[in-house]
Amino acid sequence: MLKKLTLWNWISILSFIGILLATYLFYSYLTQPVFRPCYVNAKVNCDAVISGPVSLTLGIPTALYGLIGYLVIFIASLFKKAKIVIGVATFGLLFCLYILFREIFQLKVYCPVCIACLVVMISVFFLSLKVMKMK
Repeated sequence: MLKKLTLWNWISILSFIGILLATYLFYSYLTQPVFRPCYVNAKVNCDAVISGPVSLTLGIPTALYGLIGYLVIFIASLFKKAKIVIGVATFGLLFCLYILFREIFQLKVYCPVCIACLVVMISVFFLSLKVMKMK
């Protein structure tokens, strides 16, 4: 069984990875670079989140939601604030699933960075559930 401190360390590491992924998407949204390493082909790319219909949610860049969420999780994990982590991770997971739904079923596009963000958020969510159980 994983120790509680180890779980917190994993939450911190994963949220830092999430910060890096969201920073990439937010930077790409702001700069609209010509070279996009995320672009594989017309079906697999990050264009929907960088410049397409999913780039804004309620008038705010979608990637900024992720960046702020991962920053809050990271800081809360350093201070071992389980309720904050689980709350933000729950919202983040639902938000990631909403974005994934729009990408796959409405736009027919797969964003590799968004999928990586979803995997990170699922991991943080379940690790935070485990931390809450250990209280």
